[in-house]
Amino acid sequence: MIDFGIEKIEPLCKEFGVLLDDEKKRNLNLYGNLLLEWNEKINLTAITEPEEVLYKHFYDCLLFLKHFSPKENASLADVGTGAGFPAMVLKIARPDLDVTLIDSLNKRLIFLNEVIDKLGLQKIKTVHIRAEEAGKSKLYREKFDVVTARAVANLPVLCEYCAPLVKVEGNFVAMKGPSANEEAEKCGNAEKVLGLNNPKIICETLPENSKRAFVIYKKISQSAPKYPRKPSDISKQPL
Repeated sequence: MIDFGIEKIEPLCKEFGVLLDDEKKRNLNLYGNLLLEWNEKINLTAITEPEEVLYKHFYDCLLFLKHFSPKENASLADVGTGAGFPAMVLKIARPDLDVTLIDSLNKRLIFLNEVIDKLGLQKIKTVHIRAEEAGKSKLYREKFDVVTARAVANLPVLCEYCAPLVKVEGNFVAMKGPSANEEAEKCGNAEKVLGLNNPKIICETLPENSKRAFVIYKKISQSAPKYPRKPSDISKQPL
């Protein structure tokens, strides 16, 4: 079994109040091993060096909790979750969260279900559904306290997919790269029709000097019923 050296990020996380006890470190390490094992069968990540997984996946996702701390027992949906970033890491760090992992590719969810089983996680489920279908479904529309997305789409597109899932007074938190401010400037109309406020944007530099931005929206009113539209309309005419 690969040792990802979780203890290297333990003091960094402690600085912003995230305490990685032995169980959480063990779970992150097991998650990393399952990720690399499954990555040989299906494409989950281009990042495969243990040190890079540690910082570019685990620490990157844990930084979320430095800038946004969901309330106790909050419901959280991760749109286009892929290999489970950031929500699986958030669940390991915050076992109280009620997490829904949403993805359109079932083989990724089969992987995540094995992670859930091997780690013995509770209050977490996978949903095989396209984001625009989830946003129209009575099961998921405006049902979540927090919705997250990491490396899924440009922000105007991402807002349309994610905002309809957020409860009024809830939050949408997008994890973006260096272009976050530029992308946010193009979201004015999207914010209006989707019921979002002007976002708070917080930038971070990871230990290996890559850039991360957290774009934090609050949902202040219901999303207009016509959204999200069909993917072809979203891509052709972003809000």
